[in-house]
Amino acid sequence: MNKTAIITGAGGLVGSEACKFFHNKGFNIIGIDNDKRAYFFGATASTKWQVAQLQSSLSRYEHHDIDITNYAALDLLFSSHASSIELIVHCAAQPSHDWAASEPLTDFEVNATATLKLLECTRKHVPHAVFIFTSTNKVYGDNPNFLPLIELESRWEISPDHLFAADGIDESMSIENCTHSIFGVSKTAADLMVQEYGRYFGIRTIIFRGGCLTGPSHSGAELHGFLAYLVKCAVEKKPYTVFGYKGKQVRDNIHSADLVDAFWEVFQNPPVPGTVYNMGGSRHSNISMIEAIHWLENKLGWKVDYTIDETRARKGDHIWYVSNVNKFKNHYPNWKYNYSIEDILDEMVSSCKLKTT
Repeated sequence: MNKTAIITGAGGLVGSEACKFFHNKGFNIIGIDNDKRAYFFGATASTKWQVAQLQSSLSRYEHHDIDITNYAALDLLFSSHASSIELIVHCAAQPSHDWAASEPLTDFEVNATATLKLLECTRKHVPHAVFIFTSTNKVYGDNPNFLPLIELESRWEISPDHLFAADGIDESMSIENCTHSIFGVSKTAADLMVQEYGRYFGIRTIIFRGGCLTGPSHSGAELHGFLAYLVKCAVEKKPYTVFGYKGKQVRDNIHSADLVDAFWEVFQNPPVPGTVYNMGGSRHSNISMIEAIHWLENKLGWKVDYTIDETRARKGDHIWYVSNVNKFKNHYPNWKYNYSIEDILDEMVSSCKLKTT
């Protein structure tokens, strides 16, 4: 019998990449996605197009339009496939700072409570399975903003004599005594529960605290997916608003395919249950908002229509964030990046142009 992988958020950026990857590795794929992203961000952010592609291109893909907050539906799904489930990749989430503040109850139910329900289904029906959780660097709240930052011409940078300067922020960064945003708190609660199910119950859980996860499959929206939405606006010559920090805020960007390669590494050789890894573009792939805009202007041959609104700087957002991925690379030395920031932007521009022609 083929192994089965349950992948939540199957129509999303990372979920769809994981579906295709593990299907190619011989898994039966059970995809869970009820297009909640369209509810969060509107019809243009819908993931239905991606689900349709998965259904048409993957012969062993089985889709379930389940709300992950529905424990009874999850329990039935897990119990009916318990004999073959070897992997759970939990990508589904409400991913926006701003949206979370508008509906805190929904945000917490989707991000935190639903994660607990998935963990309990795993413990109850397939305690031997590997459970991978896509967490976020927002668990560190705004603590990174209190690092010694220096303003340069096109970006903020960390003081060169700080211990995080060479390789970025590692897992020693505190998650306490800071402002997280409502979204950050719900994801932190989920992150801690995934750790606890590993440490307390021995479930083989792994947590990836992602920087900016991106790629051409991202259904970017103004409130989430900055690089995808920026590229979309630039290609379509639509106005784009940068939220605060002079547009010099820095994000490390990792291609979804590179992240899913990391999933494969931990599935083959799981670490100690409850292990946490920072995972992002690191010093290998990072960019500021202004730098991304200038790159796109050079690539496209026209000016991007953008404004910087200092009044809308997001509370709890990061001014500078670069992930230190050395812990993961030390544990899994065969893993490597296949995409630079230039590769990512090139691919996204090409994909966006295809969609608009």
